[in-house]
Amino acid sequence: MENKQQTEIKQGTRLKEIITVMRKYHFISNFYHQRDPEAICNALQELGPTFIKLGQILSTRPDLVSTDYVQALRKLQDQVKADPFTSVEQTFEEARGKQIAQVFKSFDPEPFASASIGQVHRAVLLDGTPVVVKVQPPTVTQLVNTDLALLRRAVKMVKYVPANTAVVDLDRTLDEVSTSLLSEIDTLHEAKNGEEFYRLNNGQGIFVVPKVYLKYCAPRILVNQAMTGKSIRELFDASSAAEQERNRALATALVRNFMKQVFVDHFFHADPHPGNILFTTAPGDQLETSREFTHSFKHVELAYQEQTPLPPYRLTYLDFGMMGRLTPVMADGIAEVVLALTSKDQHRIAQAVLGICNQTGELDQQRFSRELSNFMRPYLAEGLGQIDFSNMLYRIIQLCEDNNLQIKPEVTMLIKAFGTLESTVAHLDPDISMMAVARPFGLSYLKRKLKARDLADDSLFKLWSVLESAGQLPERLDTALDNFNNGDIEVKLRYEGQKHLLKQVERVANRLLVVIVLAAVILGSSLLVESSTRHPHIYHLGVFGYAISLGVIAILVVSELWHRFKHWRNSKK
Repeated sequence: MENKQQTEIKQGTRLKEIITVMRKYHFISNFYHQRDPEAICNALQELGPTFIKLGQILSTRPDLVSTDYVQALRKLQDQVKADPFTSVEQTFEEARGKQIAQVFKSFDPEPFASASIGQVHRAVLLDGTPVVVKVQPPTVTQLVNTDLALLRRAVKMVKYVPANTAVVDLDRTLDEVSTSLLSEIDTLHEAKNGEEFYRLNNGQGIFVVPKVYLKYCAPRILVNQAMTGKSIRELFDASSAAEQERNRALATALVRNFMKQVFVDHFFHADPHPGNILFTTAPGDQLETSREFTHSFKHVELAYQEQTPLPPYRLTYLDFGMMGRLTPVMADGIAEVVLALTSKDQHRIAQAVLGICNQTGELDQQRFSRELSNFMRPYLAEGLGQIDFSNMLYRIIQLCEDNNLQIKPEVTMLIKAFGTLESTVAHLDPDISMMAVARPFGLSYLKRKLKARDLADDSLFKLWSVLESAGQLPERLDTALDNFNNGDIEVKLRYEGQKHLLKQVERVANRLLVVIVLAAVILGSSLLVESSTRHPHIYHLGVFGYAISLGVIAILVVSELWHRFKHWRNSKK
């Protein structure tokens, strides 16, 4: 009982601290309106590890926050002291049921990396295999869950911002980042992701993926193959012609591999920032392992093989806590978006975007297509290499939400990964365009799936269908004219602003009905008052009718003035 009371006191103190910091930096108002990102960063830094991690996750979500916020939140750094080795030993023994010495030949007590949700140590298995071991503090899950719960309570207590002026949906944002954070602290989930990514990408061209030793993993414990190399960030400042040529090849390889992850594997790395990609040298006389991939696009199978000489370097992917997965149908939708953007066909772009959205309310498709076309026109006038896709995609998401459309969650994760990778490849090769590289891959992807014979058969079938329909055209036209003469055909007309006009007509009709009733009440009351010289009760009834009429008139006047005031205030925003 005493421990429970102490826990409640601690939570109450922590909740008060969260609310105080939020008010100090005007957190809710600034975040809602996407203003003053530096204040938000300061607030997250002051609130500690869980909130710093939330900010880091938000920095990879251009679908949730503006590009200014993305840039500012990327500067957040963990300031966490490593746990003592005795704590690491205790955590390992509780999770695995064995002592460290029973599993590892050697284990470096000093971590080479430490963050808010774990620290990483170098170690060697009993068979001599070098590995890295991620160990989470025993209280990390409880700490994260408590802070997330208190954050939601704090937001409810201090949230008071007009919804119609909000730039972001705070509740949705909290749901998204909470899910990502809880997934990232699940080491077994990360281990299974790593196993699948290893199977799909290790040895594919220049790419290497660390092996996951699943039998040594446990809740709060992750054991991976140790990888050598340096962050690809160190290659950004290339000076010589050879280094620049190498960087161009690396940038192209990254984009092509990412397209394979999306369109072939349907399983992609959702956080490909430079810290998660290592560069290392390797022998240059090897051949890429020949592998066959099979994929379905509109029920047509794709299979292809690749085998090419490898250059004398490798790229290694790390950190599989945040991964994305697509269904084959969703991959087809993404392919349509890529080809629509590269073809610069505005109607096709609108249809492709609709295909990857969920409808959350009534949709005026013509209005959405028109607004999207107007928005895309200046972008389509530029070259593919000059377009800021992260900013463009964020604004398209906002446009969708304004039209009761919500980009599907798996697509928002892909957009985030696309934006992160685009930033990396742009540093390697400023002239590269991810969309320009993606277009031929996408076209090849479609051609391989829609084989020439299938295309020919499909064309013959369509031609036969057209000829058959043409033969039936006179009969159908005659039937349509008969239906028209008999009054069986209905013509439905819709025009822009129809709903608003109908609401105004309904409002006027209701007011007119009230006026007619009031006129009748006033007239009736006047007759009662005039004829009530000998009957005081009838007189009082007439006066009561006058009072009711005056009250209703006053309410109508106040309502009209309030309506006009709201309209004037909205027009000023």
